[in-house]
Amino acid sequence: MQTTLFSSIRANTVLLLSSMLLFTVGCEDEHDDDHLEAHGFTLEYNEEEVYRQLEGEVSGTGVPPVSVGDTLELTVHFLDHDGDEVGHDEDHDEEGSLSITVTDPLIATVTPEEHDDNASGAEEHEMAIEIIGLAEGTTTFSLALMHGTSHADYRSTNDVAVTVTAAGN
Repeated sequence: MQTTLFSSIRANTVLLLSSMLLFTVGCEDEHDDDHLEAHGFTLEYNEEEVYRQLEGEVSGTGVPPVSVGDTLELTVHFLDHDGDEVGHDEDHDEEGSLSITVTDPLIATVTPEEHDDNASGAEEHEMAIEIIGLAEGTTTFSLALMHGTSHADYRSTNDVAVTVTAAGN
């Protein structure tokens, strides 16, 4: 009788664990289709790359300085494992948004730039950030590509430096 009870419990346990595994893997695969597989990003100023962060490695000349009271606009491009740009499409616009954390927001603000219609009237789907200089000094920011409000598909591994100079410099 004990053997039959243990066999029954063991069979039910195996069935339960197998079902949970299949459900988890099935949901994970479905959920992963909605994620942007980014391993890094670049920042571009006037269509030239000034900063690159790929799997923790940083390169480039850095973010250009911004004067107090001025605004600097940079485009953001996410990169795959090989350093190639990850295709950003309209589907990610609805689910993916930039979240930015600034170390010292009294020196500069760094905010996602809203999508605008370009001169031809077509909506642009590039991600961009605006840096506004508030006071002389240096601060840093980190960015994350959010999947809705639930979690980040990507988080920068290093903070990005921003230098604000006196007005007119």
